[in-house]
Amino acid sequence: MKKITGKDLLRIGFEENIILGKTLDFCENYQGSLNKGEVLNTLKNVISQPEKTFETSEFYPLAQQIITLQNEMDNDTIPLETNPRPYAVFGSDHIEEGARKQMETAMKLPVSVAGALMPDAHQGYGLPIGGVLATRNAIIPYGVGVDIGCRMALSIYDMEESFFEENQSKFKRELIAQSNFGAGNGFRGQYKFDHEVLENKLFNENPLLQNLKDKAWTQLGSSGGGNHFVEFGIIEFAERDEMLNIEKGKYVALLTHSGSRGFGATIAGHYTQLAKKVCKLPQEAKNLAYFDLNSTEGQEYWLAMNLAGDYASACHEVIHHKMQKALGVEVLAKVENHHNFAWKEQWNGEEVIVHRKGATPASKDVMGIIPGSMTAPGFLVRGKGEPEAIQSASHGAGRQMSRTQAKKEISKSDFKAILKDHNVTLIGAGLDEAPMAYKDIHQVMEAQKSLIDVVATFTPKMVRMADDGSRED
Repeated sequence: MKKITGKDLLRIGFEENIILGKTLDFCENYQGSLNKGEVLNTLKNVISQPEKTFETSEFYPLAQQIITLQNEMDNDTIPLETNPRPYAVFGSDHIEEGARKQMETAMKLPVSVAGALMPDAHQGYGLPIGGVLATRNAIIPYGVGVDIGCRMALSIYDMEESFFEENQSKFKRELIAQSNFGAGNGFRGQYKFDHEVLENKLFNENPLLQNLKDKAWTQLGSSGGGNHFVEFGIIEFAERDEMLNIEKGKYVALLTHSGSRGFGATIAGHYTQLAKKVCKLPQEAKNLAYFDLNSTEGQEYWLAMNLAGDYASACHEVIHHKMQKALGVEVLAKVENHHNFAWKEQWNGEEVIVHRKGATPASKDVMGIIPGSMTAPGFLVRGKGEPEAIQSASHGAGRQMSRTQAKKEISKSDFKAILKDHNVTLIGAGLDEAPMAYKDIHQVMEAQKSLIDVVATFTPKMVRMADDGSRED
């Protein structure tokens, strides 16, 4: 019989635990007449219902061992609350059932205090994207997300719209020259950038981060794949904004969206697996495994998460600095905000950990940027500090099609037509990022009028994304 591997067992329903190891030992010593496919089919039934394995079966000893181990593991499992705590939903008409179910599971965690779903919410891993969850002294790696500290950054130039229209070839040239896209891509040799974030002492104190430093340096100032972009557009202020000191009018602006690249993704993967080992939850909640913030692992992840957030900010700083220098332009104002992060905040008089996975902080007077799509407007907003939303807002329009669905249902000709209709120049991107794959940003904004005030409207004109539409690495 061909060798059965751990990947084979994971594929048929096993998990990475002691049962998988015992089953691999059994397969190694198996002397029966079944071939590999037949053994795997049998094991699939054994792991799902070991108590139904007949005593006459050659798999009976393994089934009994699995039952014993499952009982031992069940005793270590942290039980969920019977009923989910209540949580607020904004834009409920446009939120899929999968996201609601994930949020209900999160609200059954014994550490959960409060929750909210933003109007761009859709199903993710663990906490739904667009989910906000406040916990008591607990940090959930998958409640933060894989792209730790992903953010929006906006530079408003002292430049009129007409200059952009008359010099589009220059803007396109610099957009290509000053940005770098694609999963795994970065800069080499003389093209690498230095930044003080790379001098953080954690790179010397945490072995995982130490091994990631070279990768972080190489990818500093790049944007990766997925829905990340660097784009020029026109931002319009309907009236003077005192806080930004910007007069009413239209201005050319640079808007960027990206996160902590492979550095953050590796941190997320490492600490999620560690959390699953120290925090055993029922199957439906396993991706919500958490650390006690006072534990060694909790503190390690907290510090690593904050460093990944600082690194993501540094990436945007490099991009915006390079573009400003290349264009020789004055910046009137900069705004930056991040999601996929956790903050220590006050909630009903106690300190809680607020996870915003694909949700924007919207405390009173806090500035944020909420993009639509490459052909839909984005919005510069100011938070109202709504308690029911845990002082949050959406981080964008949110997907209405999965990437797979978008690739199947959207044609290249339809994609090109909508870009032409909106007079948008696109460099890169796959069909999975077509505007039709996203919800209507106007409906999303309507659903969160109580959460934010619109300060200005950004209209995309020239967009660059990963050439192959690749996911983040």
